[in-house]
Amino acid sequence: MTEPAWEHEPIEDAPPHNADAEMAILGAMLLDRSSIEPIAAILAGAADFWVLRHQTIYRTITDLYAASRDPKIDPITVSAELMASGELAKVGGAPYIHQLANSVPSVASATYYAELVREHAQLRAVLDATRRATQRALTAASSAAEILDAAMADLQAAAAGVAPADVKLSVAERWMGFVLELEAGADPRALDTPWMDLNEVIELKPGQLITVGAGTGQGKSLFGMNLAAHVALTRNKPALVASMEMGGSELMARLTAAEAGVNLDNLIRRRVSDTDWEKIFKAGPRLQNAQNFILDDSPNLTLGKIRARMRWMASRGTPPAIVVADYLQLLTPERGKANTNRANEVAELSRGLKLLAMEFEVPVVALAQFNRGAVGRRPMASDFKDSSAIEQDSNVILLMHKPINDDGSLDEERIGEIDVIVEKNRNGANGRIVPLVFQGHYARLRSMGPR
Repeated sequence: MTEPAWEHEPIEDAPPHNADAEMAILGAMLLDRSSIEPIAAILAGAADFWVLRHQTIYRTITDLYAASRDPKIDPITVSAELMASGELAKVGGAPYIHQLANSVPSVASATYYAELVREHAQLRAVLDATRRATQRALTAASSAAEILDAAMADLQAAAAGVAPADVKLSVAERWMGFVLELEAGADPRALDTPWMDLNEVIELKPGQLITVGAGTGQGKSLFGMNLAAHVALTRNKPALVASMEMGGSELMARLTAAEAGVNLDNLIRRRVSDTDWEKIFKAGPRLQNAQNFILDDSPNLTLGKIRARMRWMASRGTPPAIVVADYLQLLTPERGKANTNRANEVAELSRGLKLLAMEFEVPVVALAQFNRGAVGRRPMASDFKDSSAIEQDSNVILLMHKPINDDGSLDEERIGEIDVIVEKNRNGANGRIVPLVFQGHYARLRSMGPR
């Protein structure tokens, strides 16, 4: 790749850049310090400049600006600072600093010049990302999945249109925001569920791994789809369902049954009555406009593919507010490793989903299967199939099962109900049992309401 240049004369095969716009930005900063903050808000940093000496001058100006409450920014003070650091000669001397101040067409257009420079920096980042991906592919340095994941990460970084927001780390910076949350009575980042009884016990917070465990046919897929639909259709926030359990047609049938109140069997068998059609058409506009409700049923889904899909959503300006993985034990490990048993594979998948939640700062809901030993009794967190690491990685664990008697038989007095046991809850009470109405024929769960 072509390296940035100290000079700004045309270089053969140089990547996209605009040296005149770079000079105009620096000149505006030298003439009017009030332009520094708007420019800095647009640029990601000094590396956005193609000309190396412009990078040095930009860093010097911003450092001077940050070092004092009433900084003096002009060609003389900047030249003196560069002289003190031994870099004045490298950037062309004091005459070049004065030349920058005289090269500004209009200080009022400084942010426009900054946008030009930022745009060219992004184009260079895209070129760099594609070059790296090409090099990895030509040398077969890693698997195709890993190369694609790395390329998506590079391209997503290049697609970031503005510099990262200031991170507030100190107690002083965090305090007022926390007080405002207390006054509001809720964490504005948290998501609720469609079940009011469950909302009294848990919240879905960014960075959390919420694991929902159940045996076969015990409602975990309904739970995941109903929850994602609530976030996407009721709360109008982007949602991603990564399904290894069902294909797109099955997912759409279950979503339509739940939203329209149509018997699921009629949709699966394509035996739709006139009454069903009326209900479907009534729910149609809501589903037809659900552009940000993503159902990914790609074959052999891996953590890398889920991460790539999340980055794709973010690149469209709709980063997911929640991710549902259905289900954990069906995820494909990234790469086979020698002497790796199934328990270790599932442990890596569980840890990977937790890291996804933390990386993207969204709640990730992992549906998980119980082992056979959980049949006929109340389930426990240790019943997850293939690995105990799921219990350790999860912030919240919900266990689902149909009510049973002491002898293991179904409780006939509670037919049509399902219990959700809050087995683990780092931010609240454990051990609570929340009964829900199980409407399998409509592919949905409903709150019991006042009993």
